Amino acid sequence: MATIRDVAAEAGLSVGTVSRILNNRGYISPKAREKVESAMRKLKYQPNEIARSLSQSNSSMVGIIIPTLLNPYFPTLLKYLDDELEARGMQPLVFVSDGDDEKEVRFLDKCKKNRVSGIILCSGNFKAVRLVDYGVPVVSIERMGLDGAISVVCDNYNGGKLAAEHLISRGCRRLVMIAGDQDEAMPADGRASGFEEMARIPGAEAKIYHATREMFHAQDYRALVEKVFGENQDMDGLFCSSDIIAATAIQEAARREIAIPSSLKIVGFDDTWYSSSLTPSLTTVRQPIKEMAMIAISSLEAALKAGSFPSSTINLDVSLVVREST
Repeated sequence: MATIRDVAAEAGLSVGTVSRILNNRGYISPKAREKVESAMRKLKYQPNEIARSLSQSNSSMVGIIIPTLLNPYFPTLLKYLDDELEARGMQPLVFVSDGDDEKEVRFLDKCKKNRVSGIILCSGNFKAVRLVDYGVPVVSIERMGLDGAISVVCDNYNGGKLAAEHLISRGCRRLVMIAGDQDEAMPADGRASGFEEMARIPGAEAKIYHATREMFHAQDYRALVEKVFGENQDMDGLFCSSDIIAATAIQEAARREIAIPSSLKIVGFDDTWYSSSLTPSLTTVRQPIKEMAMIAISSLEAALKAGSFPSSTINLDVSLVVREST
């Protein structure tokens, strides 16, 4: 593996000059820069971003903390965040917390040690952490409003209303929802509130079941879905707060020989690639994942340029995507 000394030797320059070019410090002649870039290409040299950060106030890296890679939502979000960072000449430093509060705090400390330019939080609530102490802009995505962070969320409440409204318009009256963990407050809690409100019409009834934190981090909802089907054999409309839960429900309906959509209609939430590949394909509330990633990175960039990191909330619309399951 090539080193900075190899690049300097190939370019015919000192190690100090190559270092200044890599870190954009001081005046560098175009000819010298061209020599270094040519040597780097020839030697396939990749600068060590962490090492470079030690000689700068901040690196070109942005820390991203996510809870899991098992749900397609988070890899999809991570892909769009990476696209936005790459377009700006920046790189992600990714941590997967698996729902461990202590790991999440350690990851924040690692971000600080690596002198990241900003932090994206997609995991944890961080209520006990003073984000302003990290000295860089912090953006949270689908987390509760955090002091010292720019919060990017979707309109979860309206998403729940859209799901209930759609099921009712399809003739469903015995409605059930499988919602997320109610022990940890999240913006996604609004999905249940919106669903419950819209379901309050004469002749309709609605029940809500909640998953546990352990189910979320394992992305295994089979036991809960089996319970819902067992206790609600007459339900004709089911809203699931994620496409993963909805996929599990589709499997359970097939196991019980319940026809979708003639006997049971199912709506999910997220609209990742996963939802259109199911059989039947899944009607779902589309969360604007790409747009959320774009706004998260552009907000982080704007805060960096302004040099101030005030708390704020950006709320994006959701929409219903109708497919075979309804």
